[in-house]
Amino acid sequence: MEEPNQTKKKPVTADTWFRLLLILLILLPLALFFLTPGGGLLAGGIWFWIGLLVSFWLIWKILGRPTRGQEESKPETTLLPAEQQPDVVRQVMNVKIAMDQAGVKMFRGGLRESATTAYEKLKDAFSGKAVPLIQEDEQMGATVLLIPRSEEETRTETRVRPWLHWLLFGLTLITTTWAGAAHHGVDLLRQPSRFAVGLPYSLGLLAILGIHELGHYFTARYHGMRVTPPYFIPIPFSLGTFGAFIQMRSPAENRRMMFDVAVAGPLAGLVVAIPALLVGLHSSTIVALNAPGSSSPLSGVSVGSSLLFALLSKVALGDALQFGHVLRLSPLAFAGWLGFLVTALNLLPIGQLDGGHMARAMFGGRVGSTISSVSLWSLFLLAIFVWPGLLMWAIIVFFIAGRGASPLNDVTGLTPWRRRIGYLTFLILGLILLPLPHTLWHAAGIHCP
Repeated sequence: MEEPNQTKKKPVTADTWFRLLLILLILLPLALFFLTPGGGLLAGGIWFWIGLLVSFWLIWKILGRPTRGQEESKPETTLLPAEQQPDVVRQVMNVKIAMDQAGVKMFRGGLRESATTAYEKLKDAFSGKAVPLIQEDEQMGATVLLIPRSEEETRTETRVRPWLHWLLFGLTLITTTWAGAAHHGVDLLRQPSRFAVGLPYSLGLLAILGIHELGHYFTARYHGMRVTPPYFIPIPFSLGTFGAFIQMRSPAENRRMMFDVAVAGPLAGLVVAIPALLVGLHSSTIVALNAPGSSSPLSGVSVGSSLLFALLSKVALGDALQFGHVLRLSPLAFAGWLGFLVTALNLLPIGQLDGGHMARAMFGGRVGSTISSVSLWSLFLLAIFVWPGLLMWAIIVFFIAGRGASPLNDVTGLTPWRRRIGYLTFLILGLILLPLPHTLWHAAGIHCP
């Protein structure tokens, strides 16, 4: 019987205590703000969110900074002579530079054959021993990396726990039903028998989120990638959920796989969100022009806030929009509208969001990274100067998006029809985000405020 591995506890260093002290000092102003009368998320307005962003950014930088010992220990790099270079690598590449850094072998040069063929040969030759990567190299043409795979990694498979996924789904069904009822002024803690009031919102939103994630899931399984079923995130306030996600347990082998998995989710979600919105709009209310508070943003959603929303509202409501442009959405329509918002956020070409993976697959790592940075800071500028409501989402995107992971074969590009789907999907993003120009309101038969 093997003895379990015992890990030695590392002593707490002065550097660790110093980091903790800095984090506490950063969080102290936010804690004092919450403790003051009237303090809270909404009372601080835009300056609170800016302060929160700066605080989290500072903490992120502190936690991400290497310690003194880590800075001193740098992996040793050694050059590999020709006799130590694997034959299969020399078959697929005209090797100019070969080196070994902490067990990771790197070869730079021009490929002798297509990247797809080269990758398949490398994968077959090093199956179970190392993970091959083929990356773009502006100077040499291409870079081949061989990352060793430990025996423990090849033996161990993280098991999927179906009970956990169903439990989270059930809890999210409860919290979203509660949220849907609360939006109608029904407290299910006092009136549990009226739970049906919250079901249209709950079932509509969970269908949109679930189909979105299942689009990712089944596409990844089609390409032979290891992936978990969706995890739903319940919260007992606000919208009732923070959404859903799947966990990828194996990387995409090439850009085509990365693109397919990324684009499948938003398109699948829209297949449910659009009918939900169209059906829900029929039971929504048009706010009369002379109604009290009809010009207030709290009275409903403006039809012209989105080109796609304006088009679907016109299809569902027709000439009735001549008498008002603000809609009080029914629960099902509100779920569809949230589906549009979730789709738009996921399609932003930033980091590990679906749009970030799509941009990286379509344009390559260097251009994709530039697009990601420009999009992220544009989102913050829009939140600060145009719509402060975006700032919370911008902060969430900043911390969860990260940097997009590269596929194992990052040289083989997309097929023309995949590029066309990518451009069409980003066009849908524009239709969701861009408002209806005022010059088109009267032409579309919609009351112009």
